[in-house]
Amino acid sequence: MIGLTPFLFSVDVEDPRMSIEGGEPSTLRVPRLIETYLHFLEVRKAQATFFVVGEVARRFPEMVNRIAAAGHEIACHSDRHIVLADLGPAAFREDLLRNIEAIEAAGVDRPVGYRAPCFSLTKSTCWAYPILAELGFSYSSSVVPAFNPLHGWAGFGPDPRSIGSVLELPVSLHSSWLPVPLGGVYLRVLPMPLVLAAIRRRTRRGQPLLSYTHPYDIDPEEEGYAHPGFSRWSPYNWLMRLNRRNMMARLEAVSKLGLSFQGYGAYAASVRREIDFGG
Repeated sequence: MIGLTPFLFSVDVEDPRMSIEGGEPSTLRVPRLIETYLHFLEVRKAQATFFVVGEVARRFPEMVNRIAAAGHEIACHSDRHIVLADLGPAAFREDLLRNIEAIEAAGVDRPVGYRAPCFSLTKSTCWAYPILAELGFSYSSSVVPAFNPLHGWAGFGPDPRSIGSVLELPVSLHSSWLPVPLGGVYLRVLPMPLVLAAIRRRTRRGQPLLSYTHPYDIDPEEEGYAHPGFSRWSPYNWLMRLNRRNMMARLEAVSKLGLSFQGYGAYAASVRREIDFGG
């Protein structure tokens, strides 16, 4: 695996159905969907990072423990999946403490990594970094380094950056002319030739691929519902369901492009060493 392009694959273990009326039957599908990801990784002898929401960890502690026992990193993804601008510093700190507590209660070591809900860490919410540092986090992967209709930090740049003692690992973008993440709904719905071409460009340049998915991204049988934050007739609800049946096949195709699976924490540690020793 030495010399291959790093592929930082992650699963954001959240379930928007937990916050809607009547969502409980679908929520029970999450452990089975996580098992699909674990099998995918086991076959490839690959490591990944699972950014876990606290309310999911409390609902399924055995699942969280199973992920860690399989050799994967557990990191924080907030307690109730509320974007940072809607929390503010004090509420963010309390939310994060509950997230940590839920993960530790599942029998997992205290996490050192964090991802903001919806990549909502932006220039206006960078007050989060001192709080992350105070609570012992060494890295974050919470920034979309581009303008985005929801949340983005256009001036951040594509490379990792230390903000205080916290290393920010911005998610990878498709290209300069299509500045959307190479993960989640975009990985699921963009034409596959475009996705593969974007990743091949990164491998030729030796650039790591920082990507992500969710449990619902591979759940074509999930009942339809209005996604929290969107009206029932929003086109986003249609996009949230599009092409889920083919998502695992897409991940398999991506995994064959000369990539080396790595957890975010291990990669962050290697970047930190390079920074400390001047590259």
